[in-house]
Amino acid sequence: MPSSDFDQLMMRRALDLARLGTGYVRPNPLVGCVITHEGRVIGEGWHRQYGGPHAEVNAVAAVTEQHLLPRSRVYVTLEPCAHFGKTPPCADLLVEKGVAEVVVCNLDPNPLVAGRGLHKLRDAGIQVETGVLEPEGRWLNRRFFTVQEKKRPYVVLKWAETADGYLAGPYHQPVAISGELARVAVHQWRADEHAILVGTRTALHDNPRLNVRAWPGPDPIRVVIDKNLSLPPTHHLFDQSQPTLVYTYRQRATTGNLGYITLREAEDLLPQMLQNLQQRQVQSVLVEGGPTVLNSLLKDGLWDEARVIRSPRRLGGGVAAPRLGLAGLHEQFRLGEDEVFVFRNE
Repeated sequence: MPSSDFDQLMMRRALDLARLGTGYVRPNPLVGCVITHEGRVIGEGWHRQYGGPHAEVNAVAAVTEQHLLPRSRVYVTLEPCAHFGKTPPCADLLVEKGVAEVVVCNLDPNPLVAGRGLHKLRDAGIQVETGVLEPEGRWLNRRFFTVQEKKRPYVVLKWAETADGYLAGPYHQPVAISGELARVAVHQWRADEHAILVGTRTALHDNPRLNVRAWPGPDPIRVVIDKNLSLPPTHHLFDQSQPTLVYTYRQRATTGNLGYITLREAEDLLPQMLQNLQQRQVQSVLVEGGPTVLNSLLKDGLWDEARVIRSPRRLGGGVAAPRLGLAGLHEQFRLGEDEVFVFRNE
């Protein structure tokens, strides 16, 4: 049955609420919840912090007129959980409160849920509707769905290139390419993703900090590829100011929040690294270079989004940027003098 305009309006509100948890609930999905009674919102909430109460719990707690819950309609962006994790099952809470109807945006692909939440609700006599704004919900939780379905983190490629197609000067000399607005956007992207990755050459030449400075939000986990442990220990990546993972073919002991992961030299490094990150419950990775890592991920199809910042500046020579053509171009917008192209690997 097609959803009503009111159902879509309430689910859109629930999706907006869910988005407020970005950067704070991973590796859990983003979830929002709105509770209505006779066309009036009586409670709403979202999952605010990993390990904290889920969206349904916060929404129910926000209802001041608890006696209305048995005649309420609950909108939730993801199927209510049916298992004990950090918190009790949300499906049990809705059954306990005796709500009349539950409208769900997306089913949960997690094997611990995967339809069990809906079965609990229906077995209790609660009317359940699914699929309201399903594409929008899937996009919002694209990182969560990728981990569940592809068994690897969601991979976002990012680079800045000049108008003539270069991302660094000759011999990988660092060059300021993009403008101030683009720089702020990159820090927002860093806050949005769980981890941030650079290769050996970028780490060596740029000596990046890979933290969030120009935008409010949590620092990502730093990930660096250093096959032979050749990077200077004095570089910012090793200052233990934030959790850092070094993927290598050599052996070195972990120190504090600086971890060394030894991979099998006989196998390709990138698939091993992504598998290990998934095992560590890392939900997404922003790849900031360099060209070797970017081109390898593009060639192997191990990416989901690419965000290319194109500057009007020209270099006339240097390190060539990866080429994507127009296939998969999803969005295009300006940030000051720079133009941003967003591609999806669909």
